[in-house]
Amino acid sequence: MEFSLPYHGKPWRVETRKLLFFIGIITCAAFSVQIFLTPYENVFRTLFLVNNAPAGDSSLDISMMGIFTPFYDSSMATPSENCTETIDPAKKMPQKSIKTMLAEMIPSSNLMKRTWMKMPPNRITSISAMSRLMLKNLASSHSMGPKWSSEQDREILAVKSEIENAPVMTDDIDLYAPIYRNLSTFRRSYELMEETLKVYIYKEGEKPFFHYPILEGVYASEGWFMKQMEENKKFVVQDPTKAHLFYLPFSSESIRYSSLYDRKTRSKANFIKLLSDYLDTIKAKYPFWNRTGGTDHFFTACHDWAPIMTRPFMNQCIRAFCNSDVNDDFVLGKDVPLAETLVLSKSDLLKDIGGKPPSERQTLAFFAGNIHGYLRPILLKFWENKDPDMQIYGKMNSTVTAKMNYIQRMKSSKYCISAKGYEVASPRVVEAIFFECVPVIISDNYVPPFFEVLDWESFAVFVAEKDIPNLKEILLSIPEEKYIEMHKRVKKVQQHFLWHNEPVKYDIFHMTLHSIWYNRVFQV
Repeated sequence: MEFSLPYHGKPWRVETRKLLFFIGIITCAAFSVQIFLTPYENVFRTLFLVNNAPAGDSSLDISMMGIFTPFYDSSMATPSENCTETIDPAKKMPQKSIKTMLAEMIPSSNLMKRTWMKMPPNRITSISAMSRLMLKNLASSHSMGPKWSSEQDREILAVKSEIENAPVMTDDIDLYAPIYRNLSTFRRSYELMEETLKVYIYKEGEKPFFHYPILEGVYASEGWFMKQMEENKKFVVQDPTKAHLFYLPFSSESIRYSSLYDRKTRSKANFIKLLSDYLDTIKAKYPFWNRTGGTDHFFTACHDWAPIMTRPFMNQCIRAFCNSDVNDDFVLGKDVPLAETLVLSKSDLLKDIGGKPPSERQTLAFFAGNIHGYLRPILLKFWENKDPDMQIYGKMNSTVTAKMNYIQRMKSSKYCISAKGYEVASPRVVEAIFFECVPVIISDNYVPPFFEVLDWESFAVFVAEKDIPNLKEILLSIPEEKYIEMHKRVKKVQQHFLWHNEPVKYDIFHMTLHSIWYNRVFQV
């Protein structure tokens, strides 16, 4: 078959078979190029960002000469003491930008601009800057005022005054003061939560998307919190008019792995519609969301996609996310960082807890994990099989585990690396604490759990992503006596990161609820 098209006034004959053959060749070529590019997806994301950064943008002046700003604690040191020793510049890696470093990891530099991929952050907020921002937000209420007042509002205002005027205390039999920002404030706030807080749980919503806790796996935190909240008799009330907080019990993990996800288009529209319709039902049936605009409502969601699922119609809530990225719509002082915990057995939550004492930890640093995201390939490029003190692996093979398995390596290492994957959170932060290994967090813009209460820099090391080439020097610069004190503090903070079949005081359930409570108190 053939047909004619006008071309400068003359007929142009096109054979259908040849046309289809030509289209087939173009389609195959495009498909082949996409397959070729897929392994370098995250590399291109970063290269595009850096290559297109505005001139003079200091946030992207990411040279590889790392600068380590250590924590300082007056309870451990004199003013002249510092936990960092001077690092010999000759030992540092040569200066390299992120762009240069990543360009060396791909076979061709002519594929450096791809606008169709998610990019790394172009703004980096340090842990100290996060603290200042959180305190500023807590000091100045930014939530919507209620349309009418309630007895619960007055109770919360009274609680707020008591917390702000908490009696000074320097020691507690159950709480080790140096790991907290302010022991007096935390202790009084926790006591008032136990005495005052009432939570109403909406009964609407069908399983498995609502009221259906998943108790094993990497996102188990949201499931365990849901289970223990719904079973709780102390805080939960059946009369919503008595409540200070309202819980929306949905499972982001159940929603993500359901048939609602369109794998062909990768559209999340069905997730969003499900939750939006659910919230519309709540608004129509009850007056409580409309009274405050949702500021006294909360949910917990651990899946990476949870911020997308709930944006923008749940932005007013107190949102407890594992993916607590301060550069991605996470509001310090309102939202709550949820601890990401890998639960392998719901029947034995404390299996293998603990680790070796400092004197028996012979490995300086350990990491093993799947190569997710743009950061872990950089970590492996610089440290995999490079130094016996730095036990850095991708997915551990049988040869590696035959000598010592993952848990044994965590139990016998001084520092355990938690490097971000696709998103900022990783279960390795909690795993390190579980096995009494000092966490080393390499994840720019990550807000760690219980941030409003814990002084994270007193028991963990934060390393900027750009400083990976100098990771060993940074860790070696911490004096032994400082490391021993940090190890002690990890053991003391461990109680706050443990799930129990029945909740106990100061455990991860109560600490998560306290974070939600504390942020609500300082919004009213």
